[in-house]
Amino acid sequence: MKSKIWTSLCLLALAAAGPHAVAQTCTATAVKPYIKVGSGSWTNTASASIAAGTTFVMGPQPTSGGSWAWSGCGSAGSAREQSLTAKASCTATATYTNSCGAKTTQNFAITVPGMRDLTSLQLSKLMGAGWNLGNSLEAIGGETAWGNPPATQALFNAVKAAGFKTVRIPVSWKQYADANDNISATWMSRVTQVVNYAKNAGLYTMINIHWDGGWMQPTYATQSMANARITKFWTQIANNFKGYDDTLLFAGTNEVMKDGDYGTPTVEYYTVQNGFNQAFVNAVRATGGGNLARHLIVQGFNTNIDHAVNFATIPSDSATKRLMMEVHFYDPYNFALNENSTIWQWGAAATSAANTETWANEAYVDAQFQKMKTRFVDAGIPVILGEFGVIRRTEFAGSDTYRLNWTRYVARSAWTHGAIPVWWDAGSPNANHSMGLFDRSSGAQVHTGLISAIVNAAK
Repeated sequence: MKSKIWTSLCLLALAAAGPHAVAQTCTATAVKPYIKVGSGSWTNTASASIAAGTTFVMGPQPTSGGSWAWSGCGSAGSAREQSLTAKASCTATATYTNSCGAKTTQNFAITVPGMRDLTSLQLSKLMGAGWNLGNSLEAIGGETAWGNPPATQALFNAVKAAGFKTVRIPVSWKQYADANDNISATWMSRVTQVVNYAKNAGLYTMINIHWDGGWMQPTYATQSMANARITKFWTQIANNFKGYDDTLLFAGTNEVMKDGDYGTPTVEYYTVQNGFNQAFVNAVRATGGGNLARHLIVQGFNTNIDHAVNFATIPSDSATKRLMMEVHFYDPYNFALNENSTIWQWGAAATSAANTETWANEAYVDAQFQKMKTRFVDAGIPVILGEFGVIRRTEFAGSDTYRLNWTRYVARSAWTHGAIPVWWDAGSPNANHSMGLFDRSSGAQVHTGLISAIVNAAK
């Protein structure tokens, strides 16, 4: 608009000067793009590949005679030179307005290897269905203490071949740390090896601080200690993995709750737990490198959907749109988890009222995930359904039908409402009351119907 007004004024002036005046126009000025990486020299280029955590400067020419406006990659304001730190691939736009009002636009394409220009919501649409390596790296007493063999490359290859795109690797850390919370180099090496198995298989991978002995109690009395430990652990973990690409995600906590209290959290409980999420984000971002823009996962209180919707606050973050929210789903408990229950049917196909809890039917499932969609997904924060599952009940003939119905419905409802469904597998797939899908030793699929239901639901 400014340039049009200026041109009109020029023409009026020419008209007033008489028929012999020479017509003049306001012509845009050519802009030359320049980028300087670190302490290097200026390069006449509009694109550059820059390692995460590296400082760089965009300084186009001309150097005087007009004004600049910037957007993208964290650039802003009117300074001609923009000094930034590479976080993730992005495009910055410089708009130069010359002295007579004509504008020139110049784009700068910044590529940060391994860190794509994807919001967490965009990334979540690539993650498909997921699977948990449960009861392994988080097992208290050692990786094999809870009955599973050591994880292998073959196992992760099998998970990928079955159609899963994502794995969640729960990890315990405190039992491998000294009195000052320094994590054992041997344990860090083993966790890295297992993460590399997943990476080699082409899987999106999430690692966390799992139950870890229960030290993360959400009380004022333990708040200072827990925040300090969260910070120290995540500083070490994040530094170890800072060079990994954006297919590796960090999840700060797991099922934080006051021991023995499964009720609605008090103000104290959810305030402290929200603080755990913030301490996690702060610690990871402070390590730099790929962690400046790594996708991070925080949790609602006790990973309960209603508590997440009602009490969770999204941490402040130096990265933009790089956070996800995690919840878990095992409703109804008597059907999904209680091995002493006689509730073994579920959903619209149930035939026995005595063996069914109708409150947690298909409509309830959809309503719960709709709450998460409205509260988080619609605000640009995708949801990780980090655990869901239902146990086998071989003592009830026909129970597998309802188990399959529940699994298919929950996985599909989660996915269509913007949540990534990640099945809880704790091993022992042939045992009654288990949720295992794969033979941990061979990688063989044991429950192919369930696997297909989960994988196909997230398409």
